[in-house]
Amino acid sequence: MGRAVPAVARALDILELFLDGQRLSAPQITERLGLPRTTVHELVTTLTDRGYLIAEHGQPIGYRLGMRLFQLGNVFADQFDLAHEALLTARDVAAGCDETVQVAVLDGTDVVYIAKVDSTHPVRMVSAIGRRLPAHCTGLGKMLLSGLTPEALDARYPAGRALTAMTPRSITSPARLRAELREIHERGLAYDDCESNEAVCCVAAPIHDRSGEMVAAVSVSVPILRWDEDVRDRWGELVRHGAVSLSARLGHRAEAPAS
Repeated sequence: MGRAVPAVARALDILELFLDGQRLSAPQITERLGLPRTTVHELVTTLTDRGYLIAEHGQPIGYRLGMRLFQLGNVFADQFDLAHEALLTARDVAAGCDETVQVAVLDGTDVVYIAKVDSTHPVRMVSAIGRRLPAHCTGLGKMLLSGLTPEALDARYPAGRALTAMTPRSITSPARLRAELREIHERGLAYDDCESNEAVCCVAAPIHDRSGEMVAAVSVSVPILRWDEDVRDRWGELVRHGAVSLSARLGHRAEAPAS
């Protein structure tokens, strides 16, 4: 893993001050970040020269986000059609099981939900788009972690460092996590047996893009009162079918079985 560059981090800190859309002066930036005035002046000047900030003349001079960020955001939006496609898939899968269906992506050691469809049952799992959970405690997260290289996994979960538990059934050992991820990789499905919620089980399947990279996962979450081996198998096949369908729409071509 590379070393973080302090100057870049400070420049990003400045840009993130503008997330609420306000106009800020250099003295305000200095006060909020606790940086030296000369450092702020140099960073703001560089960001303005590169089009990431726009200077508005006044007393004092104010700054707002520049066109370069708008351009980068548009590129991101054009490329990120996954959330829309994920919602369509979640609806299809939910129509076949009437349980809560979620699609998530991996962000560091967390999963972030990007699409969901709720069950209509009175007793059901409740979630929210944008919610984050520790990846190792969820079926979605373990599915996504199983697609990482050993090096990427080691960077996220150093050997010997205990993992946070959400329930008594959560995995807390990096070694045990790695063993389960190997099984998930072979099986193509991941399970959460009350590891993130003591009353909920789930099954998750991988979503691949056209390069073959695992970019997301889709899951069916079921209250334990409706969970048994038959449900586990049926919803496992259902979620696998949904994942394959979404992967195909993202351009993924499954490998032909060996003859």
